[in-house]
Amino acid sequence: MKTATTLALCALLLTTSTVALEAAELDADTAQRFAQLALDCVHREYPNKIAHVLSGDDDVLPPRELTPAFYGCFDWHSAVHGHWLLARLARAVPSAEISQAARDALEGSIQAENIATEVSYLQGPGRVSFERPYGLAWLLQLAAELREWTDDAQAQWWAFNLGPLELAAAERISEWLPKLDYPIRIGEHAQTAFAFGLILDWARTAGEAAMEELVVKKSREFYLEDKGCPLEYEPSGQDFLSPCLAEADLMRRILSPLEFGAWLGAFLPQVPLDGAEDWLKPAVVSDPGDPKLAHLDGLNISRAWMLEGIAAGLAEGDPRLDAIMAAADRHRRAGLRSVTGQYYEGGHWLGSFATYLVTGRGLPPRPVEDKKGKKS
Repeated sequence: MKTATTLALCALLLTTSTVALEAAELDADTAQRFAQLALDCVHREYPNKIAHVLSGDDDVLPPRELTPAFYGCFDWHSAVHGHWLLARLARAVPSAEISQAARDALEGSIQAENIATEVSYLQGPGRVSFERPYGLAWLLQLAAELREWTDDAQAQWWAFNLGPLELAAAERISEWLPKLDYPIRIGEHAQTAFAFGLILDWARTAGEAAMEELVVKKSREFYLEDKGCPLEYEPSGQDFLSPCLAEADLMRRILSPLEFGAWLGAFLPQVPLDGAEDWLKPAVVSDPGDPKLAHLDGLNISRAWMLEGIAAGLAEGDPRLDAIMAAADRHRRAGLRSVTGQYYEGGHWLGSFATYLVTGRGLPPRPVEDKKGKKS
């Protein structure tokens, strides 16, 4: 990865693959509701939780000066995926009433001078592990979203402006992964399996073969021999990601359907063959106003999309599909009920998770049937 220049960024954008956005389940009212959650926070500076290493008095600054593009939504990573939500929905439902407001927010944030300050901040002393891997993976997901929006000149300009930070984030990850000797198997931000999935999807969109090769290599090294994941130990009390399901959702991205089916049988033998839906129960949230307990609302949502991803990775007719999709539907219903915005503790981030789910982000394209019913 090289330092960004205008020519490098132009070349970078030219490698973008075109990916159709499927959002059949997303209506204008739902888009409006989710987008409003992000609009209410992307430029809301306080309350703010800064994961910030101070190297001197000059680092004692308000969030809007430290990271002027991504200072809202309580923390940096939530601000990043709040902007991803706005891009995703403006692209998916361009006719929605909220679309112009989403564009205005993106235009205000993704300016070249703001991004230059973000790069300087990321590269500052003591910040080698800043937002690694979760926030950096979401930054690359935002870049992928803008890259794929190829029929919109304004979106391509945002992609160009974001380019230096995209390259800096990718460089940070590419320097870290060869030194990472063990996976991180927790249910919160540091988890490697979830981040690897986002990074891999970005690498394939951006045509970054070296990053794709590195992530696939590490995924195989960390996870290919895993067996008997203790799903019954989940969830921990403040998870928003499933360690077991995230790993499976990653591995379906790199294995063929037959290979993945065999791997999944050894990794999650708990999946029933009879279509039962009660093998994995949604998490119960006792206090949605508690910022850590509210993580479990996000767990239900992320479990839903991970289960759908796992199903998409299996061969047609696999006997586990009915049970997996039944559990996915159960978690989808439980999770989406929580996306209300009643509490800022959840409202500043749950909309992004809900949007990821309902727009099918991360899923392979669905086969298209011709008039004779043949799939292609």
